[in-house]
Amino acid sequence: MTTPLLNDFPELADLSREDLEDLLNDPVYFQAIFHSLSRVKAMYESQAELGMANESIASKHNLELQEPLYRLRAETQEAFDDAKNLEARWKDVERTQREVYQRFSPQFLLMRLKHSKTAQDDASEALASAFIRQSSDTGAGGTPNGSTTGKEIDDFVREFKDMRKIYHKRVIWEDRWSSGLVNWRDD
Repeated sequence: MTTPLLNDFPELADLSREDLEDLLNDPVYFQAIFHSLSRVKAMYESQAELGMANESIASKHNLELQEPLYRLRAETQEAFDDAKNLEARWKDVERTQREVYQRFSPQFLLMRLKHSKTAQDDASEALASAFIRQSSDTGAGGTPNGSTTGKEIDDFVREFKDMRKIYHKRVIWEDRWSSGLVNWRDD
């Protein structure tokens, strides 16, 4: 008896009709028979050979890419380290910038104005005291020396007046600032 099934699968010619029906009804039996067929075995062997060939090609390709990948890893690590160093430097620069900007904050400028006002007052008072001491120096006989000339007096008055003018300008600026007339932005 020749059927298309037996023509296509001569290995099944030895099976009885009941075995063929069992083959259709029992998946485990079907798998056992199916995997024992020479064509299936050849297909699995061919598949294994192709898998090994693919693995060999992939391994060769991976080995070719290994050195560039190591180089790229090193470059990436170097770039990461540079970024970390720049980040640390950025924090230092930011801290320095805050310190520099602090010198221009309204509170700091007001403090500097107060200090310079006090220093100007002290300097003008020291100039006046020195002039008075020079004018009141006594000569060898215990009488006032009187060596101060009109030009020296004019020079003293002009210098003292200029110093006091600066002092009073600073007082006015401090008063304006304290009363809120000066509009400073704290950015």
